[in-house]
Amino acid sequence: MQYVQIAELEIDSAVLEDYKAAVTEQIETAIREEPGVLVLYAVADKNNPTRITVFEIYADLGAYQTHLETSHFTKYKATVKNMVKSLKLVQMVPLALGAKAR
Repeated sequence: MQYVQIAELEIDSAVLEDYKAAVTEQIETAIREEPGVLVLYAVADKNNPTRITVFEIYADLGAYQTHLETSHFTKYKATVKNMVKSLKLVQMVPLALGAKAR
């Protein structure tokens, strides 16, 4: 069964651009290199751009656990550890997921 979660982050405004670069690099690498990473979307609140939400879908719990151990994810965590003011992980249950191929 797919593993779905949302990460809700608050980023220090002084380093927001650095955070955006780090999360972009991490997502691009994970999608390219990890077959079990199906979806990673990072979006910012339009009215408060320091509030970031990452929507994550993995093939299964094992794929998520593998993702946490990759060198690109551990690099990301080390890079952003002082940029993230808060982090909340919310496990979700998929009801209906749809996407068009681009």
